[in-house]
Amino acid sequence: MQKITFTNPVAEHGADPWVVRDGNDYYYCYSGGNGVCVAKLTDLSKINGKNGVKVYTAPEGTMYSREYWAPELHKIHGVWYIYVAADDGDNFHHRMYVLRGTDADPTKPFEMMGKITDSTDKWAIDGTVLQYNGQCWFIWSGWEGDENIAQNLYIAHMSNPWTIDSERVLLSKPDLEWERRGSTGDLPKINEGPVALIKDGTVHIVYSASGSWCDEYCLGILTCRDGNFMCQASWEKASAPILTKADKAFGPGHCSFTTAADGATWVIYHANLVSGTSWGGRSVRIQPVTWNGDMPVIGVLKSGTLIPGTPVSPDTELEIWC
Repeated sequence: MQKITFTNPVAEHGADPWVVRDGNDYYYCYSGGNGVCVAKLTDLSKINGKNGVKVYTAPEGTMYSREYWAPELHKIHGVWYIYVAADDGDNFHHRMYVLRGTDADPTKPFEMMGKITDSTDKWAIDGTVLQYNGQCWFIWSGWEGDENIAQNLYIAHMSNPWTIDSERVLLSKPDLEWERRGSTGDLPKINEGPVALIKDGTVHIVYSASGSWCDEYCLGILTCRDGNFMCQASWEKASAPILTKADKAFGPGHCSFTTAADGATWVIYHANLVSGTSWGGRSVRIQPVTWNGDMPVIGVLKSGTLIPGTPVSPDTELEIWC
C-alpha cells in the first residue's frame, strides 16, 4: 500500500464514470459506442480508457445495436454483470439491457442476456442494482408514459440479476427547483444516474438532477432507514443537493462510489472545467467522502473547516492510498 498525490481531473475526457473495486484492483466500465469497455486499474487516481478492452460489441439490426449509455459493472453472487442503456439509434427506444460475464476476469467477453424491464416497458436509462441482505433491487431513470416530459427514479425487485419480478415503484420525481434547471421549453425535468451507497444498514440512493448539458447538473440523495425499499414513503429526499458546481467544476454529476486501500470512501463523477461546454467538456474527477453518522458528506476543507457540497478544485492536491 502506498500513498499517491494527484490533482483533478484524473481523466481529461469522460462521462458517467463507473468504477468498482474487486480485491486490490479497480475496474473502470465505460461506453464503447455500440458496446461496452472495461479497463483494469491499480491506481484510482489514474482512471482512463486507453488500455480498456471492449468486452461486448452489439450486433447490427437489433433494438440494442446503438447508443450504449452509462454502463455499470456489478459483481452479484460471484458473477460479473453489466447494466447498460441501448437502442436502435432512436433515443425514444432506449431501454435497459443486461450483459453477463463469461469469466472471473471482467475484462473478458460478456454475453447479452436481454432487456430488463417491468411490465410497463417504458423508456429507461441509467439502471443500477441495490444489493442488500442477499436480495437485489433494480433502480433506474425512466418516463412515466411515452413522452419525454420528465425522468423519474423507479425501483423494482429482482428474482435474478437479469429479471425483474415486481411492478415498478416511483421513488423520486424532479419536483424541487434545483432538480429542474437547464430544461429547454420547460421540458424535460430530470432525475437520473442513481447509485446505491450503504452505511451501517442505512441505504442511500445518490442521483443526478437537472440537465446533464448545463452547469447546474448536481447530485441529490434519497435515504431509507427501515429497509422497506419498495415503499416511496420510506425514502427521504434531501432538500438540497449534496454536490453542486464550483469554479472549474461545472455540472458535477453522474457518480459512482468505491473504496481506497485504507477503506476510505471515494466518489467518482464528471464535471466541466469550462462553463457552458456541456457534454463535450466533461472530465472525470474523484474526491474523498466523509461521514456525518450514516450520512455521506462530499466537500472540501477550507481553513480546517469542511465545506459540504463543493467539488475539489483542480488546483488542490489530494492524497489517496493505493
